[in-house]
Amino acid sequence: MPRRLLQRYLPHPETLRRQRSLRFMEGLIGNPALWVLSRRSVANAFSVGLFSAMLPIPFQMAVAAGGAWLARCNLPLAVGLVWVTNPLTMPLIFYANYRLGAWLMQVPAREAPDRLSAQWVAERLGDLLPALALGSVVTALGLALLGNLAIRLLWRWQVSRSWKARRRRRRACREA
Repeated sequence: MPRRLLQRYLPHPETLRRQRSLRFMEGLIGNPALWVLSRRSVANAFSVGLFSAMLPIPFQMAVAAGGAWLARCNLPLAVGLVWVTNPLTMPLIFYANYRLGAWLMQVPAREAPDRLSAQWVAERLGDLLPALALGSVVTALGLALLGNLAIRLLWRWQVSRSWKARRRRRRACREA
């Protein structure tokens, strides 16, 4: 995986430490182990971030930060991946999670009304929540495992490719 590419887009720890709103997390932000860009830390950050993103809970970024601290993986990447479920994608993703949960529980999924409202959701929350929770956990586990495996394979492929390119350059220099 191109380490320089990731470093270009990830924030610097000093920049975050200077933020007044993040001073309460100075111990977490200042931990250098949470800023390492290695195959293991990036793959585990993808697992933590994608897992946290699929959970229908508030404060997903705090959950991802805690998970990054527990797993000793890249903190900014784990927290940034939570934004897979942004305000535009969240309804679609959570509806798909609900449908998956209803299918796994073998209960008929409720159809959404023509005009979805907070009142409709609040009235049926007791019926919707078990299927949503099950579907979200299954999706979260699946995406976490898939993301981790994909990053590890992509990183390994990139390293192998760079070794082969380096070998070709060395041969060309010797022959010239």
